Amino acid sequence: MEGLWQGKAPLPERLRPQDLSELVGQAHLLGEHGPLRALIEAGSFTALIFWGPPGTGKTTLGRIIAARLGAKFVQASAALASTSEVKKALESSRELWQRTGGRDLLFLDEVHRWNRAQQDILLPYLEEGSIVFIGATTENPSFALRPALLSRAQLFVFEPLSPGDLRELLSRALTDGRGYGGRVSLTPEAESFLVRYADGDARRLLTALETAVAAEGEGKLTLAQVSRALGRKALRYDRAGEEHYNLISALHKSIRNSDVDAALYWLARMLESGEDPRYLARRLVRIASEDVGLADPHALRLAVAAAQAVEQVGLPECELALAQAAVYLALAPKSNALYTGYAAAKRDVQETIDEPVPLHLRNPVTGTMRELGYGKGYQYAHDLPEGVAPMECLPPGLVGREYYRPKEAGWEARVRERLRELRRLIRGNKQA
Repeated sequence: MEGLWQGKAPLPERLRPQDLSELVGQAHLLGEHGPLRALIEAGSFTALIFWGPPGTGKTTLGRIIAARLGAKFVQASAALASTSEVKKALESSRELWQRTGGRDLLFLDEVHRWNRAQQDILLPYLEEGSIVFIGATTENPSFALRPALLSRAQLFVFEPLSPGDLRELLSRALTDGRGYGGRVSLTPEAESFLVRYADGDARRLLTALETAVAAEGEGKLTLAQVSRALGRKALRYDRAGEEHYNLISALHKSIRNSDVDAALYWLARMLESGEDPRYLARRLVRIASEDVGLADPHALRLAVAAAQAVEQVGLPECELALAQAAVYLALAPKSNALYTGYAAAKRDVQETIDEPVPLHLRNPVTGTMRELGYGKGYQYAHDLPEGVAPMECLPPGLVGREYYRPKEAGWEARVRERLRELRRLIRGNKQA
């Protein structure tokens, strides 16, 4: 073991936790009252599915569970292992189970890569309980896994490690004898850079640290040394600080001002600085409604599609989807009519009394309700020539309010006259 710690195994392997007490992160699952911890301590399970991004402890936890159960840990990758190899492991565990009552633990990584027929191979063994099974996936199990497999397993969602978790891991790597045993230290700037670089991935963090030490040697490593070793510019950025808000403000305002080039620059600046692409996707969806709105109804669809691409393919593949959405939003005609209209409606909700729903809009589902006047005076719009009934739908105290005021921009310019006519019909042909 001493030789292993001296460098024969990669740093992430040398520091792999050996027990639950050494695990960092996933407090929602493994904390004092975490559901997965309770399940592990009780030992009352047959099949588990671990869903989460790389480097969040899925494989390590599988090893720990096997050790606690006294089970042989059989690891396979669905991307590499053949079904015959996995079938051999399943049969071996069944034979052990029938002979002694013991079971092996099969950890199948990237289980989403198996097709429906391959996943079906697992089902009879899980049904009879002859093997302990853990399937790990980075893809949404609802889409990637067979319902029959999901119904036989308990699903647990792993989250990216927090900056605090990553700093704890760094401290362990620098001081623990399995790591550098105090022979290496980091300046605060270098430590922050590594935490951002890891982006919630413990393996990436430790591999980056090992790369920096191999390139620069032991001792105190600076930001310049670490960034040089990793071949990555150390951009000035703090995902939780002022620079984060400065950059997202620049991106949002560039798109609002239809500056395509600036939009691409600030998007790239944030992505290259380690910003979570999911955060950027959410902001683009917001911009699509706040600053484009119905001036271009397709904008929201494209922004949502980009957000879905982020979830499905991740970085770096999702970069172009985000860029496509940012450029489209910058090019699109702009209107904040939805934003101001909703704000005005919300202000009335907050500042006026909660008037009851007018009787003619209530649904008379019982005889008593009909006797009380529910639905009386309601007119079915489809039965009218214009398709609009002369019938107020706002509470009495707000009759005449006009929240949505379309602008002369894009598609909204086409609906201004339509909206004016609709309001005139609703108000009984009075001047709108």
